[in-house]
Amino acid sequence: MAGLIQKTELMGEEIPWLSTLRKQGLEAYQKQGFPGAKTEAWKYTKPRALNADDYVVNTGKKQTDFPSKEKIEGKADVFEPLPEGYGIYFENGIFNPAASDLPQGVEVLPLIEAVMLRGEVKDRLGKLVDLERHPFAALNTYYLQEGVYIRIEKNVTLKKPLIIINHTAAGRENLFFNLRNLIVLEEGAAAGLIEYYHYSSEVKSRYFCNVVNEVFLEKNSALRHYKLQNEAFKAGHMALTIVEEKSGASYEGFCLQKGADIARNETRVLLTEEQARAEVNAAYVMNGWATLDTTTDIEHLAPCTFSEQLVKGVVGGDAKGVFQGKIRIAPHAVKTEGRQLHKALLLSDTAEIDAKPELEIFADDVKCSHGAASGELDEEQLFYMQSRGIGREEAKHLLIEAYLNDVISKIRDENIRRWITSYAHSSAGE
Repeated sequence: MAGLIQKTELMGEEIPWLSTLRKQGLEAYQKQGFPGAKTEAWKYTKPRALNADDYVVNTGKKQTDFPSKEKIEGKADVFEPLPEGYGIYFENGIFNPAASDLPQGVEVLPLIEAVMLRGEVKDRLGKLVDLERHPFAALNTYYLQEGVYIRIEKNVTLKKPLIIINHTAAGRENLFFNLRNLIVLEEGAAAGLIEYYHYSSEVKSRYFCNVVNEVFLEKNSALRHYKLQNEAFKAGHMALTIVEEKSGASYEGFCLQKGADIARNETRVLLTEEQARAEVNAAYVMNGWATLDTTTDIEHLAPCTFSEQLVKGVVGGDAKGVFQGKIRIAPHAVKTEGRQLHKALLLSDTAEIDAKPELEIFADDVKCSHGAASGELDEEQLFYMQSRGIGREEAKHLLIEAYLNDVISKIRDENIRRWITSYAHSSAGE
């Protein structure tokens, strides 16, 4: 069998710069090899189960009968209760043209179409990704075709979020698909963006979703970026989001992970000019023997920049939660503030948490902090609630919900917060 590297026909092979970029991705992946126990960035998360030879690369040739927009939105068991927004649909990692009507000032194109029609894409695509540092992003670059190009024009503010929905129904095939999204907010633009990964196939179906987002925030722009990862029980999910912020830009990110056998959500933010801000929060809820990894890397590259992170996890069964968080203050990035905190709740004696918070400070006159803590449910609180007539399991559920609400409450959009809360609470304490 072919494994993760397979020869397949991709659109745009006649475009020299795109072919070169794909080749660079392949060479970088082959040079690094598959992450192993000796790979420092992957020392706690071992994705060896994804290095299989029975995956079927999905490039869209078999995906010819897409459901209509009405049929998609009518699948209550798959897509509801989604917040109101502008839908961008993918089926098994392939773009579905059943898109919502978009307001003026917003451009959404299939990525490969943007490559062919928009000259500015060449100047941005691949520019934020260090292929030598991110093996799965290098693999994604080799297969670069599917995804979307999103551009919000200068001073345009979206009243409703864009929603990228990837629905997987793998069937009998172990699908492997790569999504690449290029997102640009021009000066003064403001928008919300939701990523939603869900499945309707067998709960034990195997597939591998590999995602890279490159986000460019121009001067005084603002992006509120939310993600819900709810993949199948034996699926793999690798995602890298890299954000470049200019002066006065703001990025608010939140990710809830609750699905997949092994998943990693990695966020890297480059605060390149003064007054750039980033808030990167996350939660994970897991059981069984899954491994869910939250990795962050915030680089303060200019004076007077600000970042804040809060990550909270709930881990039961034989599952493992991983948090790796780094704040780096570059030389001359004075009057910078960076805060980071990770907390985890262990529900069983066999659950595991690995945390690696880091600070790298190369400038004076900064305010930075980091911390990590893990523990069990408070038996005194459980006893108190039981003494008031609340059953032990219900009491545990209520305490876990309150624990997660601390981070979920940071989502400013009420409709999105309610949607995320319903998924987090539905699996809390299971």
